This record gives sequence, structure tokens and C-alpha cells, in this order.
Amino acid sequence: MNSIVRWVACAAVMAAHAATHAADPSVVVLVGHAAPMTGQLANMGKDSENAARLAIDEINSQHPLIDGKPVELKLDSQDDAADPRIGTQVAQKLVDDGVVAVVGDINSGVSIPASRIYNDAQVVQISQGSTNPAYTQQGYRTTYRVVATDALQGPALARYALGPLHARKIAVIDDSTAYGQGLADEFAKAVTVNGGTIIAREATTDKETDFRAILTTLKGLQPDVIMYGGSDATAGPLVKQAASLGVTARILAGDGACTAKMADLAGDAIDNLVCSEAGLALSRMPKGQAFEQRYTARFKVPIDAYAPFAYDAVYVIYDAMKRVDSTDRLKVLAAMPSTQYDGVIGKIAFDAHGDLKDAAITIYQFKDRKKRVADVIRM
Repeated sequence: MNSIVRWVACAAVMAAHAATHAADPSVVVLVGHAAPMTGQLANMGKDSENAARLAIDEINSQHPLIDGKPVELKLDSQDDAADPRIGTQVAQKLVDDGVVAVVGDINSGVSIPASRIYNDAQVVQISQGSTNPAYTQQGYRTTYRVVATDALQGPALARYALGPLHARKIAVIDDSTAYGQGLADEFAKAVTVNGGTIIAREATTDKETDFRAILTTLKGLQPDVIMYGGSDATAGPLVKQAASLGVTARILAGDGACTAKMADLAGDAIDNLVCSEAGLALSRMPKGQAFEQRYTARFKVPIDAYAPFAYDAVYVIYDAMKRVDSTDRLKVLAAMPSTQYDGVIGKIAFDAHGDLKDAAITIYQFKDRKKRVADVIRM
């Protein structure tokens, strides 16, 4: 074979090789997302889904390679309807779909039962909103969260009630969910330990919207503060009805009721609400402003509550994949304890339970229907 023929043959082989590799499809990697996309808390779920999708699209724009192969992340987003029964069905579907890990759920009452299914399948579950301490205290290797727990949030609210608000007589209401009751329990314990008095403890449901009977009873007891453990869909009417009944006590609530939607739900009574978030305010997150600009430019709506946490949870999963150079769910799980990720919310590292290290609680008050940072508490 002469040199010209050899050159032509070699060029043909190289061209065929290049064409084959150029046609190589990306490995599709599913990242699960579970949140309420319908029902009273759909605003929270959509906020979370938007952020997770933004993270996925940003990562794909970098044309990532894992184990030398091009990968494409896809969001497998499911509606858990904030319902424990549906949440377990969603968990099983995501496992069956073959997701590498899951961002979810927002509600503790859903995350806790769903966590057993993820643990059985050895799939990482990173909650973007669940704050009940029990979620990560079941002995599972798979449970993580990127928000503070109610073991911090409850005492932080108690500290603010007894300190800046000078409350001594305190009433507590919860919505009987794992989240609402858990937060109320932690708050009540901290109040008692620190010299306050719980003068009444009431329970309702997460479907109730008429609180006038409970509020009328509490009004007669003249509490300085009423703490409500529940989400915005029920907290809004409670705050509004308290004002209409002439209840003068300040209303305290946790992160479930500390959303942008609360101002619409509570109306002019919103200024009487003090609420907390299980993390830093967006304005005080190290990369919060840049993230907010990208989010609002993409989705044309303001951030509600859980977007930064869902966004960072996706990146934590991707970071684990890069560190082990694999999309295998077991290898990703093995990488999670050594996470050291610099996210929108700040430095992300986990303790032995899967809880966020060095978490902060932000206290808010409302003025002119807008949330204003009142204090940042590190417990």
C-alpha cells in the first residue's frame, strides 16, 4: 500500500471514529423532585420546582462529563400534594424511575414516611424544607436536609418571644401535622425552660380555616403572644381573624407561614405577625442576590420561600456525582457525608445525622406587607 493510499485509509478511519463519538448520546441522569404542586401549598412546590429546574439547566449548559461520558440531567418532578399517603407513592415512583437522588419533600409529614422508601432503595433524599427533627433521627443513611431543624427554630422563636417581645403568657396552637405540632412542641419546651408560661395549648387541622372559636377562648386568657405551628394557607386566616376579633397578642409562626403569600392571606393584619425561616434571609445569603436575579429573569415571578434550598440541593447532588465520577446512586450516597459545597445559602456540610452544620434562624416582621429581617439567631 503506497503512502497516499495509507493516508486516505487512515483519514477515513479517523473520520469514522470522530463521527461515531460525535453521535454518542448523552447519558440521561434523572434527579427526583417531590413537593406539593397542587392544593393549598402549591405555591411552595412550584417555587421549589422552578429552582431545581434552573439548577438542572445551568448544569446542562456546562456540558458535564461524568466517568468520561457526556451526561444530561433531567428533572423528574412529582406532586406529593403535601399528603403523606401520596408522598409515599411518589417516593416509590421516583425509585422505580431510577433517579440518582431526590430533592424532597418540603413537608415533614411527607418526608418522614417517604424516607423509609428511599432508605430501602438506598437513594439520597435531600429535603428542601422539612424541619421536624425526627426526619433525620431514624438511623437512615439516606436522609439529608439543607434547612435548620425545629430543634433550633422552636427555641429561636421562643428566645425572640421572651426577649424583644417581652412575652410571659404564651398560648400555642398547632395544625396537628408532623411539622406544625413538632415546631410547636419545640417552641413550648424552650419557653418553659426559659421562664415563660404556656397558658393554653390548642390543636386544629391543616385543612381548617375558621379559628374564631379558639381565638375567642384565647382572647379571654389575655396572652402576650400566640404561637401557631402550621403553614401559610391556615396561618393567613388565623392572623386575619385574630385582628377582626380584637386579639392584641402578637402572632408567632415558623417557616411554613413565613412566605410571600402570607401578606395576601392575612391582609392588613399581617403587621401583627412575627415569623421565622430555617436559614438566612435571601438578602443575607452569600450568593442570594445573584440567584434572585437569575430566578426572576427566568420565571418572571418573585421567590416565595424554598427556591434557594431546592437549587442548592440539586447542586449538592451534582457535586457528589463529580467527586465520585459516577452516576451510580450507591456511590453518590457514599459521597454525601463528605460534602463541602459553597452554595447560594452558604457553606453546606452535614453532621452525622444529615443535618446542616452551622445553621441560622432568621426572624421577620412585616411592614407595608413586606417581610423585613428583625434578627438573625444562631443557636
